[in-house]
This record gives sequence, C-alpha cells and structure tokens, in this order.
Amino acid sequence: MKHGRVSVGLGLALLAGSLSLPAVANPFETTLENGLKVIVKEDRRAPSVVNMVWYRVGAIDEIDGSTGVAHVLEHMMFKGTDTLPAGEFNKRVAAMGGRDNAFTSQDYTAYFQQVPSDRIGDVIGLEADRMRHLNFSDAEFAKEIEVVKEERRLRTDDKPHSLVYEQLMATAFIAHPYRRPVIGWMTDLDRMSADDARNWYKTWYAPNNATVVVVGDVDHDAVFAQVRAAFGGFKAETLPARRTIVEPDQSGPRRSVVRAPAELPYVAMAWRAPTLRDVGKDRDVYALQVLAAVLDGHEGARIQKHIVRGSQVAVSAGAGFDGTSRGESVFIVDGTPSRGKTVADVEAALLAEIQAVQKDGVSPEELGRVKAQVIAGQVYKRDSLMGQAMEIGAMDAIGMSWKDDERMIEMLRSVTAEEVQSVAQRYFSDETLSVAVLEPLPVENKPRTRIAGARH
Repeated sequence: MKHGRVSVGLGLALLAGSLSLPAVANPFETTLENGLKVIVKEDRRAPSVVNMVWYRVGAIDEIDGSTGVAHVLEHMMFKGTDTLPAGEFNKRVAAMGGRDNAFTSQDYTAYFQQVPSDRIGDVIGLEADRMRHLNFSDAEFAKEIEVVKEERRLRTDDKPHSLVYEQLMATAFIAHPYRRPVIGWMTDLDRMSADDARNWYKTWYAPNNATVVVVGDVDHDAVFAQVRAAFGGFKAETLPARRTIVEPDQSGPRRSVVRAPAELPYVAMAWRAPTLRDVGKDRDVYALQVLAAVLDGHEGARIQKHIVRGSQVAVSAGAGFDGTSRGESVFIVDGTPSRGKTVADVEAALLAEIQAVQKDGVSPEELGRVKAQVIAGQVYKRDSLMGQAMEIGAMDAIGMSWKDDERMIEMLRSVTAEEVQSVAQRYFSDETLSVAVLEPLPVENKPRTRIAGARH
C-alpha cells in the first residue's frame, strides 16, 4: 500500500525546483524506425550504468480468466531464448559484476540490469535477444508457475494486510481492471498454460510497445548506436486496440470484510479520486498529493502526530495518493488499532483528520513545512542511478514524459492552502468511499515448506 509517502513524481519535482537545476539537454531521446523509444541520461559520477526495458503492458491489459499472465510472463523471460538456456541471462549479468531483476505493475512490465558502464552493450544485446527470441519449454513453465503460486501465498495469502488491500481494490472498482490483483487470482494461476504466456509475449512484446532507458556513465550517441544495432532489425507489430474502461459512478459506501489469521484487526479506506491527464490543468491531483503529505508525508504529519503518538488510537496508520497511472486513482487511509481500541475507533480518528482539513484547512506555515519535508526526504534519489531510471521509465510507460518535470514543478509549488482544503471538501464523502476490514482469526504458528527458485 502506498501510505506513508507521496508519489515519486511529487518528491522529485519539488526537489528539482528547490535546487534550481540548470536547463540542459539531458536526458537525450530518440525513436527508432520500428517505434522503439530510447532515453539516455548521462550521469558520470560513478563508472556504473542502469539499463531498463519498459513494456507498456501490465495487469490492466489482462482479461477476466487470465489474471496474472503479465507477471507470469515476466518470470518466463528468464527461462531461455533460441540461443541461451534457462538461467543463463542471470549468470551472464552476474559474471559482469552486475545485478538484474524485473517487476510487473498494473500499468507496465520492466526489466533492469545495473552493470559496470563498459558492459552496457552486452546487456542491451541480452535484452534485444529476449524481446524477439524468447523460447521456453512446457516443463520450464510447469516449474515456474508453481514458483509464482508460492509467491502469491507468501506475499498475499499469508499476509493479512495484503489480503485486505486486494479486497479493497475489488470493492472500490467493480468494472475497472484495477479490481484484479497484479499477481492474479489463484484460481486463474491454477488453470494457466504455457501457451497463455507465449500468446501474451507474442501480442505485446514488440519494439513499438517498449522504451529503453539508460542512466549512468555513458555517451548518449554511443548508446543510441548500440540500441539501434541490437533492436533496429525488429519489425513493429500491430498491437491490439486498448479500450479505456471507465468505472461507473459510485452511489454509496461499500464495505467488505476479510477474515484471516492475524494478531490485530486492520482497516483500509479508499475514495475515488482524479488521475493526472493534463499536466498543466489537473490542479486537483497536485492538491491531493499535497494533502497526502499533510496527513502522512513525514514524522510530524497529522496522522502520526495525532493518531499514533497523540491519542494512541492506532499502533500504525497512514495515508497515500499517487494520481499518476494509466487507469483510475484512489486516495487511501488505513490503520491498525492499538490494544483496547477497535477498527471503528481508527476509522473515526482517520475521518476526523480529514474533517479537520475540510473545516479549518491548513496554514501557510504547515504547507511550507510539508514541502520542505518532502524535499528533504527525496534528496537521496538524485544520487541513485536506479531512482532516476525508474522515474524516467515509469513516467513514459503511463503516457507522460520526463519533459513534463518543469511544468509539474510549477504546478506543485503553486498549490495553495485553499486548494488543499477544497479537495478535502470535494472528494471525501460516503458516496465514493470503500472500506475493507480485517477480522482476525487465531494465528497458527505452523512453518510451511517454501518452493525454491523465486527470483524476487
């Protein structure tokens, strides 16, 4: 869950604005004739480089009955090509002194390596090979699907808060694809075949549906040439039409209950909220990001100060809102009651903090402190090659651009206390509220044998 922090975009944008960074033509961007976009940011502070390939496809593109296939294909991308046996990709990156992995989200799937900068051409070649020449056996799929199912057990089924979040999304959305978990429903994983993963690969893994992002001690012209040599011979593919799913209006509060073994109860609450589409006009998104920071953006924020340390109604609580995605957005608050307190007590305390902003707003001084805290908390990201590559790639994958940064800086830094109070008043009503509650069952401390082989 995204509570306890504001979006990456908000933090980096405020940071950039605070440092008055000079305007330079870096990153550098080009697009090959086959539609592959390439973005290179030169950062010569260390002889290292991050290489990422972002595919603009994720769980949002799945259909009912095949949930989890985007994530399963991510696993299978390490299981061999026409020329490399299963597992060889990882071995070659490790032999370079590097590290690699991948991740799948609702909106995209991404693969990365961090290696010494003189090996950038090698990892570009490895990624090109598996973009077009993936070749895994039914036997490899049969083994890996069990790894994925075990991952679901460990990360969701055995974690009560994850079960609640999964149920919260299935409650807040009845039509939109975000109602489905990225890892998939276990019933769909049980029925998935190797051909399901192969068809996903053939449908979506094409140069015109991908972006290569390289950040580090490199020359952009040299990288452009290496990418063109490795990927340039691939043909663009006709991609399926993507229909935008619009969630129907909600006509009243929705509640759901999860019963699972746990020490304490837990509650998560979500309100429908806008998503950033027009960088220069969607001011409510920026104001909601700032509101999330007011509630839970730093140790002195209101939820920590009043609910956790003050009244001690909750042992932990938070708030979060991103607003940058391909789909629709929600604003979430959540909390775990302290001993002797109830879920109802936590709900009331969280609502009271929102109502206080609705009634009294935030002072200019508090707004200034929030922005200063956000900036301080994000400074380290400018020292991370991976952080920079993640920001560039994620923005591109959802249809935005690193070029939007300056405008986002202007918008975020111009958010007023009146705008924060206004969004608090307009977006937090019972009509758009969904609640998921954890009702604890007795905990059985039985160790379970884990399946070996999971990469991440």
